[in-house]
Amino acid sequence: MRAGLKWMFLIIGTTIGAGYASGRELWEFFGHGSGLAIVMFIVFFSMSCYAIMMISHHYQATEYRPVLKEIVGKRLLPIYDVMVFLYLYTTTVVMLSGSGATGQAFNLPYWWGIAFIVIMLVVLFMRDISGVLSINQFILPILIIGLLYVLLTFTVDQKLNIFSHWREQYNWTAAFPFTALNILPLVAVLGAIGNKIVSKREILVASLGSGLILGVLTYIYNNSLIQIADEILLYEIPLFAILKSYPFQMVLFMTILLWFAIFTTAASGVLGITTRLLSYFKLPFWLLVFLILATMIPLTTLGFSTLISVLYPLYGLLNLYVLTRLLLFPIWNKMEK
Repeated sequence: MRAGLKWMFLIIGTTIGAGYASGRELWEFFGHGSGLAIVMFIVFFSMSCYAIMMISHHYQATEYRPVLKEIVGKRLLPIYDVMVFLYLYTTTVVMLSGSGATGQAFNLPYWWGIAFIVIMLVVLFMRDISGVLSINQFILPILIIGLLYVLLTFTVDQKLNIFSHWREQYNWTAAFPFTALNILPLVAVLGAIGNKIVSKREILVASLGSGLILGVLTYIYNNSLIQIADEILLYEIPLFAILKSYPFQMVLFMTILLWFAIFTTAASGVLGITTRLLSYFKLPFWLLVFLILATMIPLTTLGFSTLISVLYPLYGLLNLYVLTRLLLFPIWNKMEK
């Protein structure tokens, strides 16, 4: 059970990054008429996580290529290998940019926020993979509880009806690209821990637990964002539109949690990239992390919201084949046996 929770927090930490925690990613895909889409996301996400972890465990994988090969096949492996790498690279750039944007909320220079997260990531990876697992178990419960507290407080204060948007469900198709967007980094991250998974029970706990927690959080968050739809365009980070009428202490608390969400996802992205490159570069883990991050810094000038609005929908569409293969995993796995 404890091991299952460890993997569950790794999955959630990979998913809840700058785009998700800020509300920007959710608004790009959901919004009005998306209740059914979010329920579908819970099912699709849990099934996908289960399939990825089963494959990773079967191959005792230490990096994502064996898992990816099993999912997309030998012929498409080179294409998706490049796509996974680019996805991890560009979304980690988004996380660095998100750290800069978070710092700007307190009138700190954009580059200070980026420099800070780069230094902290290098320090984290001085302990290799164990550092990522440890920090996820510590940070994620606080992050989830804090985000739920703010969203539920906003729901009560504004007298919102959580189920008021169930009459129209015209945006149900958003479940497919949104799930597809979020499972590709999981292929990379869960592909690096296959040799550490012991039993199918922990796989079940991790996949079901992460799907339910993310689904409930997504539904409540989306319901809150709908109420401030007219103001979202004015904010780089929509979460601050929700917090605008609350005391400074709450804004400070949520900004710290937002930064931690950015940090955990950046750590997961760097983990996937570094484990992929280790066989090519005979360098200490932390030094390779530093060199990778150094190449990303110039790209952060593109801006946080711009990166999300362009890259995330694009990756969501490109990854639909991977999602289809994972959802049909029980069928094609049985046929191959």
